[in-house]
Amino acid sequence: MITRREFLQASVAASAIYGLSGFGNWSKLAAQQALTQDQLLQFDDFGNVTLIHVTDIHAQLKPIFFREPEINLGVGDARGQVPHVTGTDFLKMFNIQPGAPEAYALTYEDFTALAKGYGRMGGMDRVATVVKAIRAARPDSILLDGGDTWHGSMTSFMTKGQDMVNVMNALGVDAMTSHWEWTYGTDRVKEIVESQLKFPFLGANIFDQEWDEPAFEPYKIFEKGGLRIAVIGQAFPYMPIANPGWMFPEYSFGIREERMQEVVDEVRAEGVDLVVCLSHNGFDVDRKMISRVKGIDVILTGHTHDAVPEPVIVGDTILIASGSNGKFVSRIDLDVRDGRMMGFRHKLIPIFSDVITPDADMAALIDAERAPFKAQLEEKIGTTESLLYRRGNFNGSWDDLICDAVRSERDAQIALSPGVRWGTTLLPGDAITREDIHNVTSMTYGQCYRTEMTGETLKTVMEDVADNLFNTDPYYQQGGDMVRVGGLAYTIDVSKPIGSRISNLALTDTGEAIDAAKSYTVAGWASVNQDTEGPQIWDVIESHIRKIGTVRLEPNTSVTVTGI
Repeated sequence: MITRREFLQASVAASAIYGLSGFGNWSKLAAQQALTQDQLLQFDDFGNVTLIHVTDIHAQLKPIFFREPEINLGVGDARGQVPHVTGTDFLKMFNIQPGAPEAYALTYEDFTALAKGYGRMGGMDRVATVVKAIRAARPDSILLDGGDTWHGSMTSFMTKGQDMVNVMNALGVDAMTSHWEWTYGTDRVKEIVESQLKFPFLGANIFDQEWDEPAFEPYKIFEKGGLRIAVIGQAFPYMPIANPGWMFPEYSFGIREERMQEVVDEVRAEGVDLVVCLSHNGFDVDRKMISRVKGIDVILTGHTHDAVPEPVIVGDTILIASGSNGKFVSRIDLDVRDGRMMGFRHKLIPIFSDVITPDADMAALIDAERAPFKAQLEEKIGTTESLLYRRGNFNGSWDDLICDAVRSERDAQIALSPGVRWGTTLLPGDAITREDIHNVTSMTYGQCYRTEMTGETLKTVMEDVADNLFNTDPYYQQGGDMVRVGGLAYTIDVSKPIGSRISNLALTDTGEAIDAAKSYTVAGWASVNQDTEGPQIWDVIESHIRKIGTVRLEPNTSVTVTGI
């Protein structure tokens, strides 16, 4: 049984920092004066094991803005539980003052004003500084990467993930698991894993399709400070559903709960002192899995991009969520004795890029990786007067812009944009560069298709996606947020079962109700079907932005949500 934690450093800066009343008046200099690197890194060493966790970096090498979700609904047992608490409710739950650094880092509240004060977050050179500082204090620490690392930017697309492989090797990662990595295809993944990675690529749930047997290293046992620590990898379980299965037909995935229990039992039989699961299941899936699989001490979760300042305790297991895009690094100190975890201390360290000094070696490597593409990355395409962000269950302003571009450039009545969670944020007044467009679209199957769909097919598609998000059983939540739509309005009742959540579909241009038997012109992107034809989505968006010059978006009121 885990003892009650002696100490929990919840979230970010020192408790002496209070909220601000004049949010918009804070400059970056004021932010620097309010926060110091020493405050962000302060940690009272504890126990005899230290884990460092990063996840869902999505190839963001440089500091970025990333607005946390405004709407993140939980259903079933997850309703009202973290991570499905946002905004003011989140601040109250964790006793965070509005306007404080942690309020900016962890919520969407007053995001634009606070972003102008506290600045960008992340940057792998800053992450390197934090990792080196932790390792200086705890030389036997273990650095673990939860996946979604090699994908999500223009440079990662152009180099097939090579820029991120080089950076993570230099960072000194000890093990990783995977998700979007697989969208480079089997050959590329195997090339990297077999000849380039300096650390294990773990996936206990990845099986060979032909032989139905484990295909990758399931776990790694580390010997640190006289202890034996097992790290078990759990890759994203729904690869062939959420992403194109034809890109990696040799492998099957799945939650494989029984397999996880077998592996836990195997490492326990080998006499390990601590069992860590490095997972890309997603928060709710992991919360269910560890309620049923016995013997895991720590689960480091990824995929759903949740930044939670305190661990969630499920039975004898602590569940850690470390955010996304390089915004945070988690440090977890553990007291491990007699093969048991007796206590822990945890800190979710925010990577305020104006406060943390870049590591010089990593900064030089990043600049070298980006240098061949510098002119393309920095070319200005337009300007935005609107805040451009993605995260949220039903829509985001970046996807509103994408849908506008798709409808205009592909001459379609309706646009569909996938509800992916990755994608950085731009502030009002910012230039829109080619890199910014790639940060919300870059993938290996980005063709923008144009087709005909009946009203019945449209509803079926939307019902299927809604069930991926709002099925009350987490094991049937297969990734992503709701498909974004342009030119289409609808009502969704999240409390209903599949087939009856979506209603009142109508064309926004005319108000005409969608007829199940009628065909409509639909354009979209990121189809998982092989041989999809059409221009690349980033070219479609670039063409649209060049024509309009300045982006101005009205609030999106096309989705009516009930049953919450």
